Amino acid sequence: MGGLQRFEQRLEQAISGVFARTFRSAVQPVEVAAALQRELDNKAQVLSRQRRLVPNSFVVELSEGDLERLAPYDSALASELASQLTEHAELQSYVFPGPIRIVFESADDLGTGRFRVRSQAEAEVTGQSQRLSSQRTRAVLEVNGTQHPLQAPGLVVGRGSEADLRINDPGVSRRHAEFLITTPPPPPGTTAPGPVHVEVHDMGSTNGIRVDGQKVARAALHDGSRVQIGHTSLVLRLLQETNQVVGDV
Repeated sequence: MGGLQRFEQRLEQAISGVFARTFRSAVQPVEVAAALQRELDNKAQVLSRQRRLVPNSFVVELSEGDLERLAPYDSALASELASQLTEHAELQSYVFPGPIRIVFESADDLGTGRFRVRSQAEAEVTGQSQRLSSQRTRAVLEVNGTQHPLQAPGLVVGRGSEADLRINDPGVSRRHAEFLITTPPPPPGTTAPGPVHVEVHDMGSTNGIRVDGQKVARAALHDGSRVQIGHTSLVLRLLQETNQVVGDV
């Protein structure tokens, strides 16, 4: 029995055939499963002779009507689709950079029964730093939709457990890059610190780093700078601080 046939059987058992009757003349779950498998096959990137990196984050776009009919069953369908992709990946020696994520969205240009798939590889990101600090966060790194505080003296990004910010990306070295942050002392006669200064340094990684598309060994960063390590982008955000004025009580 083929993988897609097993998928259909599991889906029927999971939702008692209700979904199939609801979607009889609209999007068919097996078609979505096949399209997701094609995304893996078409976007597989060679890591070694026996390992290939594939996307793990998927957006399935549907018409508004199909999305409404899907709503009661979207969790069950997403779970079965993820199981099907895991099974296909094991057979093909594919590697996911992080957990599989499947979401459904509406698209105005799609009619009933039509759908479209978007995908990308999103590495799982874990903050490992245990440093305690009372300083105010004035900069963050945005990685795959999450923000991670960047505080002096900085942090190390890598795939290894010793990294402060751990990224489960096969293209990232164990200690890949170091972000350094310094804050100049307040100007004379003031108490407000000067603007933060952020640099990134390559730590002898295998694949190097790119800043705004340029391969560098080290570089000063500004608000919005995009640092590429492996298959993952990190964007620096400098935060605006609000000064509070306390009056006499």
